[in-house]
Amino acid sequence: MTSFLEKFSRKYHLPAAASERLLRRMECRTFRKGDCVVREGERNRDLYLVSRGIWLGHYQRDGIDTSLWFAGEGEAIFSTRGYVSDRPSQITIEAMCDAELYAISHPELEAFFGESVETANFGRRLFEEQFLDLENWLLAGGAPRAEERYRLLMEENPELLRIVPLKYIASYLWITPQSLSRIRARLNRRKP
Repeated sequence: MTSFLEKFSRKYHLPAAASERLLRRMECRTFRKGDCVVREGERNRDLYLVSRGIWLGHYQRDGIDTSLWFAGEGEAIFSTRGYVSDRPSQITIEAMCDAELYAISHPELEAFFGESVETANFGRRLFEEQFLDLENWLLAGGAPRAEERYRLLMEENPELLRIVPLKYIASYLWITPQSLSRIRARLNRRKP
């Protein structure tokens, strides 16, 4: 089993054999930095599994670009509004570097969920993980210090600094790029 599929299986609690069955139903697609699987206002009901690269979910309001989440190897990405209600997405899902995804259409994924209790439970866990990630993001915004949020993000996703522009990381942390630069400088001075 490939590295990204092992991570996927662990995160969503889907046994290896079922993960491999799902992957066989999916189509491999490659993307360049800046490509999008969906943009605000577009419809997309597909589900994607990240096999390589970093993806950003973000939106724009009143000229302000707000980062919602980052996804990397072994994580599932999709437009919730598109998948659940076939409505236009309120977010853009953009490749932060050259990337590769495995894609499956909504009808194909629903057929997969219907194969067994095991695969139906996977579908439930997939959405539970999305809710948990959303709650963690919302709660992190209320953390007492941006520095703590930054350290936690870097512990969980150290590759972000290599790939993602700082403005997106700052937006995700609910701070300005200037504040993020000060935090990074302060932490670098503390290193032995």
